[in-house]
Amino acid sequence: MKVPFYGHVRQYHNLKADIDKAIVDVLESGKYTMGPAMQAFEKEAAAYMGMKHCIGLNSGTDALWLTFIALGIGKGDEVITTSNTFFATAEAIWLVGATPVFVDCEADTRNIDVTKIEEKITSKTKAIIPVHLYGQPANMPEIAKIAKKHNLLVVEDCAQAFGSKGDTFKVGELSDAVATSFITAKNLGTFGDGGAVFTNRDDIIEPILKMRNHGSNKRSHHSVGWNSRLDDIHAAILSVKIKHIDEFNDLRIKWAKLYDKELAGTKIKLPYGKPGYRHIYHLYVIETEGRDELQKFLDEKGITALTNYPIAIHEQEGFPFGPEQGWPYAGGDPKPVLPETEKNSAHCLTLPIYPELTEEEVKYVAAAVLEWEKGPGAKYFK
Repeated sequence: MKVPFYGHVRQYHNLKADIDKAIVDVLESGKYTMGPAMQAFEKEAAAYMGMKHCIGLNSGTDALWLTFIALGIGKGDEVITTSNTFFATAEAIWLVGATPVFVDCEADTRNIDVTKIEEKITSKTKAIIPVHLYGQPANMPEIAKIAKKHNLLVVEDCAQAFGSKGDTFKVGELSDAVATSFITAKNLGTFGDGGAVFTNRDDIIEPILKMRNHGSNKRSHHSVGWNSRLDDIHAAILSVKIKHIDEFNDLRIKWAKLYDKELAGTKIKLPYGKPGYRHIYHLYVIETEGRDELQKFLDEKGITALTNYPIAIHEQEGFPFGPEQGWPYAGGDPKPVLPETEKNSAHCLTLPIYPELTEEEVKYVAAAVLEWEKGPGAKYFK
C-alpha cells in the first residue's frame, strides 16, 4: 500500500467542481489582483476568525514581517519566540532588524514554555511571538498576562492552527494580531503561496494595506512598500475551502484519535492534546530514538513520513543570522541551550494526516510503526 504524506490532490478531486468554477469565475471577471474574489475571502476569513480585519498577503512570512513593521518592531528590539518551528518565524524578526530570543518548549505540547518567558525579558524586549505548533494553540492566557505585565506586544503565529481553539479562549482575542499561511500544505491551503494578517487593531490596518501594495492603497504612493498581495485565483480557491474547514479539521482529529488508539501501549512518544483545547492536528508528530531508521522503514513500506522540524533554528548552519552581518553570518551571541527543543528536533517524525486519509491507511501506517518498534527498532526501547 502507498500512503502519501500530502492529501491536497485528493482534496482537489473532492472539491473539483466548486474549485474549477471559482477559478473560471475569476478568469472571466478579468480582475486578478486585489479584486472582488480577494475582498470576498478577506471578509469570509475575518468572520470565521471572529475578528474585525483580515488582510490577504502573499505568504505567512510576509504576514509576520509586515505586521512587525506596522507595530513598530525593529532594529535594537528583542522578540521572544520558539526555535522548534519553521525558519520563517525567526526570519521575519531578523528581516525587521530585531533579534529573536529563543525560549525552550514544553515537554508535552512542544509549544513555547510560558514558565521560561519572563527570565528572557530585558529592557530591549518588544514582543512575544508564540507559535501554535502542529495545530494546538499555545498557552495564550498566560502569555497575555506576561505581556500586559511587561507592556509587550503579542503576535500569534497561526500558520499551523487555522480553526483551532483554546479551552477558554479563541485564537486572536488575546493578542495584537494573528499571522497565518495558506501555502498548499496547510490545513487551509491554496494551490501555491498565500497568507493573511488578522487583527482587531484599527491602527495597523492602513500601514499593512500600503506595504502590501508598493506603499499605496490607492493610486498615490505614500511610501516605499512591497508586492505582497494574495491574488484573486488563490483567494477564490480559499473561499471554496474555508466553507469546509471545520469538517476538514474534524477529520484530522478523527484520524489523530485513531492513530492514538492503534498506537496505544507504544513506547514511542505520541502527540499530546491539552484537555479542552481544539487541537486540529495540522501535523501528527511522534518522537522516538532511531527516528531516521523508522522513517526509512516506513518508506520501504510505501509510507511517506517527514520530519518537522529536524534542525531547530538555533542549531542551523550559520546561526545566528542578521542583516548587519549578512545572511547568514558566523559568530555573535552564543547559541542558546534549549534541551527540550533539541530533543524534539532530534526525535520528531510526522506521520501522514489529512482529511482525505482512509481508516485502512491510518491502520496500515500505525501497524508499520509498531512493527518497527517490535522489530528493527526494539534496540531503542530496552
